[in-house]
Formats: sequence, C-alpha cells, structure tokens
Amino acid sequence: MRAKLLITGLSLAALLGACTTTDPYSSTPNRNNTGTGAIAGAVGGALLGYLTNTSDSEQGRKNALIGAGIGALGGAAVGQYMDRQQRELEAELSGSGVGVARQGEVLVLRMPSDVTFATAQSSIDPRFYSTLDDVARVLNRYDQSVIDIVGHADADGADDFNLNLSRQRASSVAQYLVSHQVLPDRLYVEGRGESAPIATNATAEGKAQNRRVEITIRPFKG
Repeated sequence: MRAKLLITGLSLAALLGACTTTDPYSSTPNRNNTGTGAIAGAVGGALLGYLTNTSDSEQGRKNALIGAGIGALGGAAVGQYMDRQQRELEAELSGSGVGVARQGEVLVLRMPSDVTFATAQSSIDPRFYSTLDDVARVLNRYDQSVIDIVGHADADGADDFNLNLSRQRASSVAQYLVSHQVLPDRLYVEGRGESAPIATNATAEGKAQNRRVEITIRPFKG
C-alpha cells in the first residue's frame, strides 16, 4: 500500500530553511543541529509517499523537480553521469557494510538492518550516521538523479509488525538524508514488509539479507 506523507512541501521547505545558515564568506550552507531535530519531530509520524508532491505519482515528482530547476539527463550523458556517481559511492562506502550494485542505469545501495538499526527498532544506530553522511554528500553532488528509499523485513513475526517496521526504517533514512540537504522532491519512501525477499527465510543468513533498506538511484530524464 502506498500512502502520501502528511507534511506539505511548503511546510517541509520552511523547516529545511530553519536547519541551515549561510557562511557570509562562502555560499555553502551549514547544518543547524537544532533545526534538524525539528524536522525529525515534524515528520516522525508521516511515513510514506513523495515527500513534497501533492500528486502521489511519478509525474508529480518530475514536475516538482523541473520546478526546482533540476535539469534532465539524456543520451550518452546518462551513462557517464551514473558511472561517476557509482565510483564516488563505492569509494565513500568501502568497508561500511553497504553494498553498491549497478543494474543498467540504476544504482542500488543495500543497507543491512543489522548494521543500520537496533533489533526491532526504527531509530538509526548513531554508529551509522557517518555512512549516511557520506551517502548524502554524494547524492547532493549528483542532484540529477531521483531516489527511492524502500524498507524490507524478513518473515519472522506478524505481517503487520514487519510492514510497519519496514516503513518506519525507510522513513528514518529519508528523514536523515533530508536533514543533510538532500532535496525532498527527489525522494519517494515506501515499506514493503516481507513481500520482496532477496534470499531464503529458512536460514538465519537469508533472513539477515532480507532485513534491509534499499536506496535506488535513477537518472532524472525529465
């Protein structure tokens, strides 16, 4: 099931503005930790959907990106752009436990929940902050891409619990990236519970692979 987030683009944009200050000697925005906490509190109960679009559709996201001045990629530039983004992600995430996979023009970051969250919790383990910081930096450098953040669970426990936990974990990752200046219009957030395993749920190793958050990065083609 896909449900839209309960926060509007205008209100989220206002919160984001409260989270940054600008160095008068530099055009680079600086993060305000107090403001970041405000974002987390404001959107903590809003889990799924396009973060700012009023239309729950891919076209709505495209329209928002065009309106935000994000240019579309085309032709040979697409492959080159994703190649560079892949190399930077691989360099930044080496040794972090996060896998970077290439599927045609698409990049998939697979974050095992065992290194990202405590058991049965949706709050990001503070030890994982630096890894998400690295992800956010690369995503901000390559802003001509769209980002889907999807949570997954293994088959242990009740279906409803697994679905809700997968949603909450995906939302936590999205909130963290937004607090690090990733444009909300680029994001779609979803939880799929145990419906999309990548390994068997009959073994502990397989279950560990199925408990994950995936970030799918696609070129924005307009």
